[in-house]
Amino acid sequence: MPANVHKGVRLGAPALLGIPFDANSSYLRGAAAAPPLIREALRCDASSLWTELGVDLGSDGAFEEAGDLALPDTQVLEAIEGAVGKLLDKRLRPLILGGDHSITYPVVRAFAKTFSELTIIHFDAHPDLYDEFQGSRFSHACPFARIMEEKLAKRLIQIGIHTMNEHQRRQAQRFGVEVFELSKLPACEELQTWCPVYVSFDIDVLDPAFAPGVSHREPGGISVREAIRHLHSITGTIVGADIVEYNPARDVSQLTATVAAKILKEILGKMVTEPVCPEVAMTTHEHAR
Repeated sequence: MPANVHKGVRLGAPALLGIPFDANSSYLRGAAAAPPLIREALRCDASSLWTELGVDLGSDGAFEEAGDLALPDTQVLEAIEGAVGKLLDKRLRPLILGGDHSITYPVVRAFAKTFSELTIIHFDAHPDLYDEFQGSRFSHACPFARIMEEKLAKRLIQIGIHTMNEHQRRQAQRFGVEVFELSKLPACEELQTWCPVYVSFDIDVLDPAFAPGVSHREPGGISVREAIRHLHSITGTIVGADIVEYNPARDVSQLTATVAAKILKEILGKMVTEPVCPEVAMTTHEHAR
């Protein structure tokens, strides 16, 4: 455990950070264009900033805006880790707008330097547990293999998986991943979690009827209502999250942008209503860069 650890800290406000990166996408690129469109949909006058949990996200201080990260030409993963670390040093709770799913690995690296015994709740059609994919160990198909082999999280819970192959099944067993495939989704009350929790939400967990704007459409996914029900059921305090793999180039009438904004709104609502976690251990020192 790092020095200067305090129990039961009051967590800071959520902070939206866009990471417009999709160079590790395997099939179609386009997710890099998503962050500003999700923000635009969140603030669209067609809806309000009130969440289903009764939180007014339009009130002063509900969340902060950290803008979009300007990415360098090289050492992109290091730049992502460093930017997230700076927000955590300010006691903010980063909520990342991707981007492809490869960004989750450097993001979680930053969280692991700040929070001990992290639980990741991962919503996705795909396990993203490949040891390597198309010759890359940093593909958007591999982030959770990197996370688990580096022991950056104590627990990985995957919800909505419906593309599991034999290699990824072996990987899940190797790392002790709790996989709830779509055909065996738990009743929400069965999924008990404790602080701190990181949520990684891949938009393609949703049936493409609700969210066509993804590169890898997987028919038979969950509904938006099922996703919200599971998000609301999380019992541990959410210290950070990401929403990834929205590809505007594949969207229809901005439907997926609206859905992504709805998921963002409900995650923010959970974070705002639960600012304290008695079990959390959070460091106060500067991160090693």
